[in-house]
Amino acid sequence: MPVLKYNETPAHQVKEGVNRKLLYLNDLMTVIIDFTNGPWDEPDAPHSHPHEQTCYLAEGEIIFICEGEPDQILKAGDMFSVPSNKLHTIQLLSKTARLVDSFNPIRRDFI
Repeated sequence: MPVLKYNETPAHQVKEGVNRKLLYLNDLMTVIIDFTNGPWDEPDAPHSHPHEQTCYLAEGEIIFICEGEPDQILKAGDMFSVPSNKLHTIQLLSKTARLVDSFNPIRRDFI
C-alpha cells in the first residue's frame, strides 16, 4: 500500500507499551514506533542488524547509545543514524516517545 494513514492503520504490539506501524517498498522501510512505557531506569538491550538505519525523533526524549560513540541525549526534532552491524540501543527518558525509523534493506523480520 503506498499510503499509511496513521489513525486508520492498526499497530503491531512489539511488547507492552511499544507499538509499531510499517510502510515499505522492495528496498526501503519506514517504521513508526510509539512508546508509552517510559521513562526507563535502564537502556534496552543493545542489538545490531545488517540494515542501515536512520531515525527521526518525532516526540519525546531518549538517550541514544551506539558502539564506539558517546551517548547522546536527543529530543523531538533530532535524528541519528546507525551503520550496518553496529551495536546500538536507546533509553526512554520521557513518558512517551515516537521514533520514525528508516531501514535499507527492509527488515523482513518486522513483516
